[in-house]
Amino acid sequence: MNNTAPTFAKQDNLKFFRTLNSRVNNYFKENNIQKTGNWKLHLKAIILFAVFLTPYFLILTLNMPFWAQLLLNILMGVGMAGIGMNVMHDGNHGSYSSKSWINKIMGGSIYVLAGNVHNWQVQHNVLHHTYTNIHGHDEDLDAGRIIRFTQNAEWHRFHKFQHYYSFFLYGLLTFNWALTTDFKQMKNYLKRKLSYGAPQSPTKLWTVLVITKIIYVLIWMALPMILGVIWWKVVIGFFVMHYTAGLILSIVFQLAHVVEETSNPVPNEEGEMENTWAIHQLYTTANFAPKNKIINWFTGGLNHQIEHHIFPNISHIHYGKIAEIVKQTAIECNLPYHEFKTMRGAVLAHYRHLRDLGIKPELA
Repeated sequence: MNNTAPTFAKQDNLKFFRTLNSRVNNYFKENNIQKTGNWKLHLKAIILFAVFLTPYFLILTLNMPFWAQLLLNILMGVGMAGIGMNVMHDGNHGSYSSKSWINKIMGGSIYVLAGNVHNWQVQHNVLHHTYTNIHGHDEDLDAGRIIRFTQNAEWHRFHKFQHYYSFFLYGLLTFNWALTTDFKQMKNYLKRKLSYGAPQSPTKLWTVLVITKIIYVLIWMALPMILGVIWWKVVIGFFVMHYTAGLILSIVFQLAHVVEETSNPVPNEEGEMENTWAIHQLYTTANFAPKNKIINWFTGGLNHQIEHHIFPNISHIHYGKIAEIVKQTAIECNLPYHEFKTMRGAVLAHYRHLRDLGIKPELA
């Protein structure tokens, strides 16, 4: 990763963000509502935790055929992804509640996904939200050598097949969190002195990381074995649960940024970006299925990525309402507003983009 951070343009000649921010603030003021979550989000959190935990307790307490256990593991994976997109995500952005201690608790639900709060906040809140789609700075674009997500990444011969195999690898996302990713990120971020908020003691951060990983293994693998579930069923079920969650999360993430319509701007020789930060988000981000109530509910508004990237501290339950404000303001300023009407359309756009990026640069 490039350690020299690019800088964004200071002046917005179109006055886009000033106008947009004023209109969005007026929306909340005129309707006398807070920008954080409300009872709808609290109810959703209860439902998603039930979807995740109920199958786990059934597996621990009932003697059932292996195929039934696997179905419950898949359901747990769906619950994991839902918690990550709705509860954890809002919590770690400080938008779940107006009370910081509630946000901290809800943000801590990332440990359910085998993740780590500190690492996620640095990788997502700092790197991804600040340097969206900038190669070498946005770690969401870094899949190692195996997948080429931007035209600036090094090309390898096997990339010509990436539009076929990438979707199978997406399911390994949270499984990798559980095993290796968090340890690598912790070492890297501490070395680079990256943090979200006030810097914390490296000893404390490493201690929390190790202890939470041990607790995670004890709860999700050791306890089922102690209570009589055969070890190989536990291992397979654990993998299926994580693969389901990882596949859902990865696809939702990719549809917002790695599609044909979004761009990957690079800084000039002085390290400066062409646009202001807010306008940069419009060029690098896309919405999908904005009118689909099921997608809206389950993805935690991550299908409204444009609104989320410009207003990350506003809870996702409001994105459907403020989307029209953002879209209209962008149109007035003659700026892009990338939007796929359906999720299918976004998936196909991602597939085509992977295929195009897999072509040898000299032949593209």
